[in-house]
Amino acid sequence: MAQASGWIKRGLQIGSGLLLALMTLAIVALLYLGIPQNAAGMAAKGVCSAAFVAGRPWQKMLADDVLPASPVLSLISIAVDENARSVTARFAGLFARQAVLMPHRGCVLNVTPTSASRAAAKSAKPDADKPWPQGEAALPVAQWSPGVDALALQKTVDEAFAGAGDPNAANARGVAIIHKGRLLVLRTAPGFSSQTPLHGWSMTKTVTGMLMHKLAADTHLSLDSPVVDAFPPAREPTWVAPWRTDGRKRIKVSDLLYMRDGLASTEDYQPWGSVPHMLWGQPNNVAAFAAASAAQAPPGARWRYLSATANLLSGVARGRFTRDADYWAYPAHALFEPIGATSAVLETDTDGNWVGSSYLWASAGDWGRLGQLMLNDGRWGDTQVLPPGWLQRAARQSTAQGEGRGYSAQTWRIGDPVAGECRGRGLPADTLSMSGHWGQVVAMVPSRAAVIVRLGWTFKRGQFDACAFIADILKTLPK
Repeated sequence: MAQASGWIKRGLQIGSGLLLALMTLAIVALLYLGIPQNAAGMAAKGVCSAAFVAGRPWQKMLADDVLPASPVLSLISIAVDENARSVTARFAGLFARQAVLMPHRGCVLNVTPTSASRAAAKSAKPDADKPWPQGEAALPVAQWSPGVDALALQKTVDEAFAGAGDPNAANARGVAIIHKGRLLVLRTAPGFSSQTPLHGWSMTKTVTGMLMHKLAADTHLSLDSPVVDAFPPAREPTWVAPWRTDGRKRIKVSDLLYMRDGLASTEDYQPWGSVPHMLWGQPNNVAAFAAASAAQAPPGARWRYLSATANLLSGVARGRFTRDADYWAYPAHALFEPIGATSAVLETDTDGNWVGSSYLWASAGDWGRLGQLMLNDGRWGDTQVLPPGWLQRAARQSTAQGEGRGYSAQTWRIGDPVAGECRGRGLPADTLSMSGHWGQVVAMVPSRAAVIVRLGWTFKRGQFDACAFIADILKTLPK
């Protein structure tokens, strides 16, 4: 009996030891993969941006936007400091990351709150009662162009908001329909106003392309020059020197613009994947992270969609300024303010680079303004905000064949009849789009003088079909 008891005791000890060893290995694996740091970084930045950029109740944003995104995020706790405009997120109570609202930079990870961050304020909002684009008001139906099927258009928009507020449904948050430069419809979901900035995710890439197009003209940079030659010595980041020693020295700025740099990057969204590491990992320098990838294919020969490439473009743009403060202020001064997009905020990483792949916030009406600016080839009223030629650049295919034919300058060629994402779905061949994670889209259709905006938070891909939505809207507009 005593011998049996000893065996049981030793078995329990061995079992406890194995359990402890497995738990230790699991913790080490989590740390090695960076999951706690990435998860806390995502939560801190997301809640900070929702609270202090978008002005939403952070508790609701945490419940609706962050926690349903991944089971890993259930281990996150949040503390908000309203005075410092900061958010601290902790993973399992142990791994903390902080994000702080900064002037011209949005919410930034791993910076110290200052008096400047507490004083940061958004620009004056446009008059909600004035007609768009001077204000935010849509035209009354009686003033719509002849040929618009008002009943069908309103029905399609109504259907787009089915399940709004439900994370398990399509969960639309904003829709804007613009025809011939006039806003026919602007609708937002309950809890969102016409002036609430909404996260565009990868729609940001197209705006980064617009900024690069303008900056190249402003600073006399040839887009066909090698990336390694795009920096004055005083503004050259440390990642440029290694590029000069290998095949990366042949990568042109235009290769970044058209996503054909040939780098061995990946677009991996798992909690331990490359994109979470780039956006929320430590250290938080999206350009340096992207630049660390080795050369894999000759520049210009291969197209590959990569958030890392957009952030390299942000790094190049930064080098064209003598001061970071001017770089951070440039999106507002050069692009957003001239078109009245006063809600728009392009956020930066800790090091100071625009997160040009993913972090632009703007209201549905302001996303519509950006789309209309593209449709106008950079002209806004009497002002040429972007140098002429942007629309042509954005419509030019990245590669003659293959998937790259469906892409252009940080913009999707979704109507391309051969490689467009919406080929065969009834869209005109000239349809372009900004497209973003979880169902964000701004479609621009030059042949129909139309801009179609839809923003939401659609976790389940099958709940929203962007191609069908755009096609259904176009059916209601005169040809």
